[in-house]
Amino acid sequence: MKRTRFSKRVALAAGLFFLSAAPRLTRGQSNPPSPAPTPQPASPAARAGADSRPKDVFAGMTFTPEQQVKIRRIHQDFKSRREAVVQDDKLNADQKQAMMEGFHRLEDGEVFKVLTPEQQKQVRQGILAKRTADKAGQEKQVQPK
Repeated sequence: MKRTRFSKRVALAAGLFFLSAAPRLTRGQSNPPSPAPTPQPASPAARAGADSRPKDVFAGMTFTPEQQVKIRRIHQDFKSRREAVVQDDKLNADQKQAMMEGFHRLEDGEVFKVLTPEQQKQVRQGILAKRTADKAGQEKQVQPK
């Protein structure tokens, strides 16, 4: 019984020793953290390809007064969200850009829900036409001259 109690204490002490020594070993062996590399700015061609969504899918549409009020509220809500992201110091530039793009997609989705079924169909057709035009333009660039 004494032997079992003694072996348990030795095992506990050895475990505590190794747990306390492990962080010291890893800290002593690691190099100091290097500063994060600064991201290289993307070329204008890469930026143009990255933002392939239409600037305003709702351009040229006429809205009812009720729709205008709802859309204005949606824009104000997302404007405050975007301002909060811009002022957030915890996010880096890439994270802020991703958040902004996400908010734009969410905003477009909320506005889309306000539209009538006929208007939704018109927006879908406009998006499809833009996509096919973009694909045709890309295929022209890829083909050798």
